[in-house]
Amino acid sequence: MFDIVSFIPRAIIQGIPLLYGCVGEIYTEKSGNLNLGIPGIMYVGAIGGVIGGFFYEQSALPKNALLGIGIPLLCSMLMSLLMGLIYCFLTISLRANQNVTGLALTTFGVGIGNFFGGSLIKLTGSDLPTVTLSATSLYFSASLPFAEHLGWFGKIFLSYGFLAYLCIAIALFSSWLFRKTRIGLHLRAVGESPAAADAMGINVTKYKYIATCFGSVVAGLGGLYYIMDYACGVWSNNGFGDRGWLAIALVIFTSWNPATAIPASFLFGGMYILYLFLPAGAHLALKEFYKMIPYAVTLAVLVLVSIRKKRENDPPASLGQSYFREDR
Repeated sequence: MFDIVSFIPRAIIQGIPLLYGCVGEIYTEKSGNLNLGIPGIMYVGAIGGVIGGFFYEQSALPKNALLGIGIPLLCSMLMSLLMGLIYCFLTISLRANQNVTGLALTTFGVGIGNFFGGSLIKLTGSDLPTVTLSATSLYFSASLPFAEHLGWFGKIFLSYGFLAYLCIAIALFSSWLFRKTRIGLHLRAVGESPAAADAMGINVTKYKYIATCFGSVVAGLGGLYYIMDYACGVWSNNGFGDRGWLAIALVIFTSWNPATAIPASFLFGGMYILYLFLPAGAHLALKEFYKMIPYAVTLAVLVLVSIRKKRENDPPASLGQSYFREDR
């Protein structure tokens, strides 16, 4: 039988990395930048946390939650920020093609992750091609102590690590920021018409840099969550999957609205694991068919969005276009 109480928490856990990636990309696209490097940035954010957690566990530093969370979190954010700065320098300062730069950044990020991941695996001397950070992972995946005593309510709503709740808070804050604040208005103006925003006295370059870099940091936290919470601190090369691409697709699905991205991410997370809950028996082909569901839905959504042309569902007008002040 379909166990809804078991399904919903697993769907949410699957959806949190998608939500981080989606919100991070929304920040980037609101400024007019199209960053297809999100999968690589999430990968780098993951390996950054693994590097910090690995050397923390190997060091003589006192073992406590503050350092166990702070060091991997800082390493993940710094490496994700560096990836965002590389993208900004190439596409904003040098006006390189955004599509090509983003795809190159994804390839570069996966290569960086596999290089450092392979190096750490060699340092462990393990026969298995993995790095396991059990102690550090416990800090990230710790839930509220009374959640298990609250039955189905605690399991569905209170059984997650702090990064899950942080992600939801960032999404809700971002939705408010874009709609209700001067900063959000300026950012949307930059994305719609950088020339008009520049004429109004808005520093277009600054807004593009800050939005893209902040979005990269947010996306990188999605990779950190996946490794430290979902994967229980176990890193294996090329084990992150295609969640970064689904996160980019979610941006279109949610019409660039971070608040809408919350239920949408959990919906896609549920579809990602739906094959585990649907009856397939010994029919492996049927189970593989179930695994296609999130990708089939993604294609269907893109088609529907293209057919239903509404102004509120359109991307920022200058999305993917480089801006040069002298071109005004």
